[in-house]
Amino acid sequence: MASGVVIIGVGDFVNRSKKIEDALEPLQLMINAIDEAVKDTGLSASSIADFKAAVDTLSVVRTWTWPYPDLPSLIAGNVGIQPKSRYYTEHGGNSPGVIFDEAARKISKGESKVAILTGGEALASLSACASKGKLPPPGWTSIRESVDSVFSPTTRQLKPGALPGAWTPAPSDAPNADLGATHGIGNPIHIYPLYENAFRAHRGQSIRDNNSESAELYADFARVAAENPYAWNYGSPPQTAESIGTPSAKNRMICLPYPLLMNAFNTVNLAGACILTSVEFAQELGIPKSKWVYALGVWERPNYHSSPSISRSIDASLEASGLRKEEIDLYDFYSCFPIVPKLASTHLKLPILNPPKPITLLGGLTSFGGAGNNYSMHAVTEMTRQLRADKGTNGLILANGGVVTYQHVLCLSREPRKDGIAYPSANPLPAVVTDLAVPEIRAQAEGEAVVETYTVEFGRDGKAIKGFVVGRLVGSGERFLANHADETTLKALCSSTEEPVGKKGRVWTVEGKRNVFAFDEGAKL
Repeated sequence: MASGVVIIGVGDFVNRSKKIEDALEPLQLMINAIDEAVKDTGLSASSIADFKAAVDTLSVVRTWTWPYPDLPSLIAGNVGIQPKSRYYTEHGGNSPGVIFDEAARKISKGESKVAILTGGEALASLSACASKGKLPPPGWTSIRESVDSVFSPTTRQLKPGALPGAWTPAPSDAPNADLGATHGIGNPIHIYPLYENAFRAHRGQSIRDNNSESAELYADFARVAAENPYAWNYGSPPQTAESIGTPSAKNRMICLPYPLLMNAFNTVNLAGACILTSVEFAQELGIPKSKWVYALGVWERPNYHSSPSISRSIDASLEASGLRKEEIDLYDFYSCFPIVPKLASTHLKLPILNPPKPITLLGGLTSFGGAGNNYSMHAVTEMTRQLRADKGTNGLILANGGVVTYQHVLCLSREPRKDGIAYPSANPLPAVVTDLAVPEIRAQAEGEAVVETYTVEFGRDGKAIKGFVVGRLVGSGERFLANHADETTLKALCSSTEEPVGKKGRVWTVEGKRNVFAFDEGAKL
């Protein structure tokens, strides 16, 4: 049995060119990132052959850019490895944590010797080619299905059965399976604002103070990204709190309270890779201990309704890794929208602004670049570099998937586990939490109601087009989803001074199944 699992090589690759002739597909970006990770091991040319022969696991984060039929096998053939285990994930920002956990556990049990993990996107190149009518892009891998547009997680069509936070349709007979599609809500741009607005109201924070906090937080992140050579915005002046928080022609409002610069930016060309093995094989290869970063533990838990998915995953990962939060020196919190690092920081009792320890090493998905499902792979590579550089002993990475839905928390360290265990043999908590009370959902709601949370979607012209209200029926406490009923209600939802959360109104059903909500003038809970 292995006495420890270590990262021995990390690599990132960025292609900032948007020229058609420079359009590298995701396959090539990942190959390049793996090559960088192999170089990072410091192995001699004569030893690389032995290393590649020992690679028995290749796990790849699913790419949004190009629908390869068998991407792991394409990578293996090009890199010159023959892994027996080849895995291609489902969609989700937690995917790097999933494959890291599975690979580390297999190595700790002696079921695997060397694992290569990778992922990448070329949405910037694909977008450039699409704008010039060059689809498929010249020289890219041939695929069976036709690609005539660029995928975006924020504008994908909402279909009946697509539950908010899930990338795959629910069974047609699932309760309320078409509720989101009926009301036109379900994409990340809709759901994360619901959490932000509810979190703000729970804290008693004003709408304007909340905007300032988010803008300052992301300005801090932008400054970090400006110093990271692998960030998409590296070399460009970082956005300021004023430019991030003020809606403008270049920073239009998407869904309240988030303008464009508080949303993930996915149109990038980025790839990352990580190599894991046992302490014994690292020693056999002659890789110096200065290169080693220990994998201590990961935990995953889905939740569709609230932030316990973040708080419990953090707590369980720390416990499984044998660490206290006071022992963590570096954090990287997934940050597709400001609410995720806010929830994580609040749970750990870290100040949201000016924390004593870094809460991002990359600069967030807006400034570093979204990199599709693969953002947290870059967090692994950067955390490895900073731990090697003695910027801390222990680090924690939060990888978030869905919409505050799936969480993997990964702890890395310059030191082996204190308890002598190579790696946790199983996840410490069940995959699904059943001990939280969840309100019953009323698909067709009628009666007096109160706003639990809300958001408003805006058009490209800057005008509000649709309001979304998650509310509770006053009599039963049942939860419902509704659109705005009239322009007066839509205007009230757009207020920058009056808090809509907690205000009373009425809900009723129109068109047979869609709910609409209107405020009672002056009414509050």
